[in-house]
Amino acid sequence: MKLVIMIPCLNEEETLPLTLATIPKKIPGIDKIDILVIDDGCTDKTVKVARKLGVKHFIHHPTKRGLALSLRDGINGALELGADILVLTDGDNQYPQERIPDLIKPIMDGRADTVIGDRQIHTISHFSPAKKFLQKFGTLVLNTVAGTNIPDSTSGFRAYSKEAAIKLNLIGRFNFAMETTLQASQKRLTIETIKIKTNPKTRESRLFKSSWEHVRKSAVALTNAYMMYKPFAVFLSLSLILFILGLIPFVHYLILYVTTNVPLFGTHHLQGLIIGGVLINAAFVIFALGAIANLIRINRSLIEDVLEEVRKERFKIEGSDKR
Repeated sequence: MKLVIMIPCLNEEETLPLTLATIPKKIPGIDKIDILVIDDGCTDKTVKVARKLGVKHFIHHPTKRGLALSLRDGINGALELGADILVLTDGDNQYPQERIPDLIKPIMDGRADTVIGDRQIHTISHFSPAKKFLQKFGTLVLNTVAGTNIPDSTSGFRAYSKEAAIKLNLIGRFNFAMETTLQASQKRLTIETIKIKTNPKTRESRLFKSSWEHVRKSAVALTNAYMMYKPFAVFLSLSLILFILGLIPFVHYLILYVTTNVPLFGTHHLQGLIIGGVLINAAFVIFALGAIANLIRINRSLIEDVLEEVRKERFKIEGSDKR
């Protein structure tokens, strides 16, 4: 069984040695461990340092493409190397690489397709109270949307079986963690978590400048992903809201007609009925759009099935549920 550890890097010449030093050299049940560094447009000596420390496998981006695309290319690269299990960690040494054996054990035991390292957000000292709250709130929203029970949805310390890896189709460009979690849930992949403690902070995050920027981008990414996988639920909800709002003027008009002798053909009532009619018409239009979007979802699902078979053939993977 082969393990490939993916390390996306953007100018990590100072911290990458710390990451590499804590990666286990041998793991029971694993025959070979390969390290794959994704050079996301590094302008320092990251690649040179990695080579000096024994890394043999690289993916090079001429310019910065972001963590999501680095993960996508890393997954393809790891599968090309013949990975049976893929692990994602970070070049800034945020995560405890010595826990990789624990991270991959549920996959090796056949209990899980994906394993996520729970950083136990409340214990991270350099996270402000606001950031801890926002992280927990974002995780709550994701769990509600995806129907999961994950304590740390934004953790980048993850392991995938090769079968899970070929099913992932990253579309977004920012929050890969939420997107892949939602995809795993929709594709009925088994997700487990293990508790970890992060290492001391080595640098500021390069993904976002503030917590609010992270919230905004994460909300957009989650909304896009949810609309992609459950478009009818989104459009139906919006349609029902507009339909109910549109009924209010008509119900009000009917109540007045039955209970009072007030003239009902004044300008005020006419304006309300016109607004109600517009809202009801919009509700039916949005419902129709939802039906079309759902047909597109079904078509995309079929395309993903075909893509999965193509990737199996490309990477010489037999079966979809074998380990």
